[in-house]
Amino acid sequence: MRNVVMALTEGSMLFEAAAACEVFGTDHSDLAGPWYSFTVCGADGARVGNWFRAETAQGLEALADAHTVVVPAWRGVDMDPPGDLVDAVRAAHAAGARIVSLCTGAFVLAAAGLLDGRRATTHWAHTDVLAARYPRVRVDAGVLFTDEGDVLTSAGKAAGMDLCLHIVRADYGATVANALARRLVTPPHRDGGQAQFIPAPVTHGRDHPLADLLPWALARLDQPLTVEDLARQAGMSSRNLARHFHAVTGTAPLRWLLSQRVRQAQELLESSDAGIERIAVWTGMGTAATLRRHFTRVTGLPPEAYRRTFGAPGPGPTG
Repeated sequence: MRNVVMALTEGSMLFEAAAACEVFGTDHSDLAGPWYSFTVCGADGARVGNWFRAETAQGLEALADAHTVVVPAWRGVDMDPPGDLVDAVRAAHAAGARIVSLCTGAFVLAAAGLLDGRRATTHWAHTDVLAARYPRVRVDAGVLFTDEGDVLTSAGKAAGMDLCLHIVRADYGATVANALARRLVTPPHRDGGQAQFIPAPVTHGRDHPLADLLPWALARLDQPLTVEDLARQAGMSSRNLARHFHAVTGTAPLRWLLSQRVRQAQELLESSDAGIERIAVWTGMGTAATLRRHFTRVTGLPPEAYRRTFGAPGPGPTG
């Protein structure tokens, strides 16, 4: 898998393309040799990142000789990817190449049919679009990257570097990948997935039946609220409440409550130095063990690791 070819097209994104160039296109043979042979192909003069014009000596036919094909992020997720790129990627895979997409490059792989029946990811802002447009793809919105052997996909932006280092680890071993990560001043492996970076959905406006109930519940997350409590406050039956919750929030009442408790725990971990036990009480989780279980399942990180990544010590809430 040493012959790596990156395919650029009009609208390719600069950050992800640069990550692949740095990992595969820079000579790191002092770490392991021979290092990758790296080629950039595609339309000569294609705009990358909306301003940089790429100089490519070869067209997409270079993919035919690739051991590994890299498809960086592509800006046009609201339209079909270029047919010549899709055909070239499909042909390279049929010839035995390992196909790698970074961020929204997954849309190119999906259009080529390479993700059908496979687990895949892309930037969290576009996972719903990918799933809706290509329903045969098993989209995982919470991970940094997926590895299906001959087809690999990454989440958005910096997750492309995570996948590139994962490939180096698979090809050369952990020692080489760790040394390269130190050289790039980046972690060799990040805990958790991109779920920790997805902002919590917020219901805007007051033109819905739960407009008064949701703020009431948010002010009482430390209390052991039940569906019956919510229904009584809303003045409706539990069945009617569940129907409105699905319409307004897209989920069930207790699942919504849990997500809001986790969101509040994230804010407290980021903004305070309060202990995990106290945060568990303030967010209605009860115990640190319960908080850790739910928090890790939702965000992909235990609370302590989340605080190390995002926290800024400060005074906690009083009371």
